[in-house]
Amino acid sequence: MSRISVRGFAVASATAVTTVGAVVGVASGAPQSASNDNVEATAADATLLADIPVGQQAQVQTASLTQQADAQSAQASAAAKKSAEEAARLQAAKDAKSKKESAEEKAKEREQEQVASRSATRDPASFSVQSSYTVEQVKAIARQIVPADQFQCFSNIVNHESTWNYRAVNAGSGAYGLVQALPGSKMSSAGSDWQTNPATQIKWGLNYMNERYHSPCGAWSFWQANTWY
Repeated sequence: MSRISVRGFAVASATAVTTVGAVVGVASGAPQSASNDNVEATAADATLLADIPVGQQAQVQTASLTQQADAQSAQASAAAKKSAEEAARLQAAKDAKSKKESAEEKAKEREQEQVASRSATRDPASFSVQSSYTVEQVKAIARQIVPADQFQCFSNIVNHESTWNYRAVNAGSGAYGLVQALPGSKMSSAGSDWQTNPATQIKWGLNYMNERYHSPCGAWSFWQANTWY
């Protein structure tokens, strides 16, 4: 009768018996090889199942099966956890990509709206020239030239710089007009009638704010921080 070596026990039996740990030997009747010597050597100082009281053998075998089941359950849990973590990582990456694409799409839409708004504004040259203009008339012209989403910022600057007086002159610096260009002659790039035509001044001021601060609102933010622009 050969021995079946198990971790913790050496079992003497004519058939294979599973006990504590993993079986590393074979029951009698199986081909013998040189490895049997190692099996026997390993089992030499182990406890034989036959040496365990009959009443406790079933308990030992049950404990072995429970231990194996626990080990398998732990492995399954670890694999499930790893799989769940990988799925969560992939979903997070997918969500981040989706949010980025959505943000880019919204930014593109806003840009298109701004372009459409600007293209819808009226050309300063289309306004009929008058000998004089009231503040309300000047504001009405500005509303037709400055994009709607930028008008309030433009208005804030003009209100602080000239209180909407297109003939305003700064006694100290000589700055002129609605947006207080310095020198006022800079506005000639928008039209030769820069001294008397508020539409020309508004056109020049809008271009200046767009070129230097990207927009009237950008210029207004700078003005608030520095009281000039």
